[in-house]
Amino acid sequence: MRVRTTKELRAERRRRPPRCLGHLIAAPLWPLYGVNLGTLLRTCDAVGACLAVPRLPWVREALDRGNTLRQSSCVHWVREPLDWLGGQREDGVSVLGVELAEDAIRLADLPMARRPTVAVLGHERDGIPPEALDLLDGVVEIPMIGVGDSLNVAVAGSLVLYKLAGFA
Repeated sequence: MRVRTTKELRAERRRRPPRCLGHLIAAPLWPLYGVNLGTLLRTCDAVGACLAVPRLPWVREALDRGNTLRQSSCVHWVREPLDWLGGQREDGVSVLGVELAEDAIRLADLPMARRPTVAVLGHERDGIPPEALDLLDGVVEIPMIGVGDSLNVAVAGSLVLYKLAGFA
């Protein structure tokens, strides 16, 4: 087996769209740890998605520190998460939560996003706030057999983004 060089891999990749198309957005709207935001930003770049984050004083620094690509990425700054989610739904965007809930779609059964989709990621400890659950069109669950209640938000978001982008 021959390992391909970085140059060969880059030559085979699809060209990125010239601007944000907004077709797929990861939305960790209630973050607890800045390192997770940098990881999600990297995943968004990998799958051609955008990242929606709240306007909190520490978030910009966390994204700058976590952006190991050293290039600008598509970031949407959100003032009021609930208002923003409601606006997305009004615009016809599918709003999908990553949460443990009845009637959730298992990650393995999640289809590729065929229309603009926001993947809402909850707080690392408390999940998606109850008042935001009514704004979701659906919920995806990541099955686990370990003792933890959930995955790290960056890991969970990355898994869901890869499925929605059609890469997994």
